[in-house]
Amino acid sequence: MPVSERDHMRQVFFDAWKKHQNRALLEPLEAQIMTIMMQHPEYHALFNRQENLTQDFQDQNPFVHMSLHLAVQEQIATDRPPGIKAVYAKFCVKLQDTHLVEHQMMECLASVLWHAQMTGKMPDEREYLEKLRIL
Repeated sequence: MPVSERDHMRQVFFDAWKKHQNRALLEPLEAQIMTIMMQHPEYHALFNRQENLTQDFQDQNPFVHMSLHLAVQEQIATDRPPGIKAVYAKFCVKLQDTHLVEHQMMECLASVLWHAQMTGKMPDEREYLEKLRIL
């Protein structure tokens, strides 16, 4: 049976976890994933069982959650959309908790992505930045 794209993407998280458990050298993306995973101990048991790879989630999906962390971190690192790095820095000063800041930003990103999916349009970067600035 062919591996679905979803399962292929999820496997990256399982592979990073296994390498971490075995104290193997991590690739840069795996190290970034592990940093996020270590901030979420509530997900650790999930990655100890490979059969969880294909699990469906009714409530919060840990793979979506951690992928949104990755997306926000990439946006900040590349300052894309332009200005997001400054918004992030200002918000970090205000909250003094980078993980909480990412969570707040992820909510905005998820909202903009959901709206884009519902309308069949590209995500609106201006709308996204405006939502972030309101935080």
